[in-house]
Amino acid sequence: MADTALRTASATDADATSAPQGAPDGASAARTVRSPRTARGGDSGSRPRHRSRLRNVLRHWQLYVLLAPTLLYFLVFKYWPMYGVQIAFRDYTPAGGFTQSPWVGLEHFERFFSSYQFGTIVSNTLLLAIVNLAFLFPIPIIMALLVNQLAQGRTRRFVQNVLYAPTFISTVVVVGILFILLSPRAGLVNNAIVLFGGEPIFFMGSAEWFRPVYVASSVWQEAGFNMVVYLAALAGIDPALHDAAKVDGASRLRRIRHIDLPGIAPVISVLFILAVGNLLNIGFEKALLMQTDLNVAASQLVQTYTYQVGLQQAQFSYAAAIGLFNSLLNLALLLTFNQVARRARTSSVW
Repeated sequence: MADTALRTASATDADATSAPQGAPDGASAARTVRSPRTARGGDSGSRPRHRSRLRNVLRHWQLYVLLAPTLLYFLVFKYWPMYGVQIAFRDYTPAGGFTQSPWVGLEHFERFFSSYQFGTIVSNTLLLAIVNLAFLFPIPIIMALLVNQLAQGRTRRFVQNVLYAPTFISTVVVVGILFILLSPRAGLVNNAIVLFGGEPIFFMGSAEWFRPVYVASSVWQEAGFNMVVYLAALAGIDPALHDAAKVDGASRLRRIRHIDLPGIAPVISVLFILAVGNLLNIGFEKALLMQTDLNVAASQLVQTYTYQVGLQQAQFSYAAAIGLFNSLLNLALLLTFNQVARRARTSSVW
């Protein structure tokens, strides 16, 4: 064995000696050889990627044509108006325009924060928004779960149409119906109260009744539309899961709890984050139409106050500052709850 090892070592030395001097070994050659891209002195790898993306766009150009109106809408009506946000930091006048009006910095924000109405306006907005979210968010989920239990047929289609129909009624019409139904003299609700021995209630002229009426009408008008979103999510659940649960003897409540709710949990999470991000942008039209001199203590919101000082009193810069403050609060809520959802490892917006 020793002789064999010596002969092997001698053969290896002979091969190494026979190789030309200065010839690199395999590892050195691999390191020495340069790729054509590197040899040309630049990273041209991005060019093929750009070309492939361009080919992909050209191959599916029909989809991009369909997407173009939406992108144009957001560019024109969402992003381009951001240029005018600067008037919140200027003493804007129509003659001076955006750029020639004098710069005042945070003066309008300080004026709003120091206003005697600041606490009332913000508290009214937050309270109404939280109560509205507390009722308007879970009720469509419950409605969707209940409607999903109905068998396919006329009954289910009728129930869906009845619940979804109020969505098509405009806010002006809804508020008009509220004034008629809740009238203290001829209203149907007050007539029923008097019939049972009670006293008529001036719902639309009472500050303590503003929030219940607002939230109840919002649920009646908007819950049907949100229900359709959850019904679409429920339709994506595999029916085999329900069949297997039925074989195991699971009741409807247990199937809702262990199959339906986990199946739509990602949709619930995303919609909740979006709802929180839009929390302070509560319906301006309905609040303004329902507002009277008698219930203004509860109905004066950030949106209605912005409308009054901005359009009715022509304080454009002051109104822009209030609107920007409201938007920044919404953005902060959206980012916070989205981060909480990511930390909890549930579905998030991004």
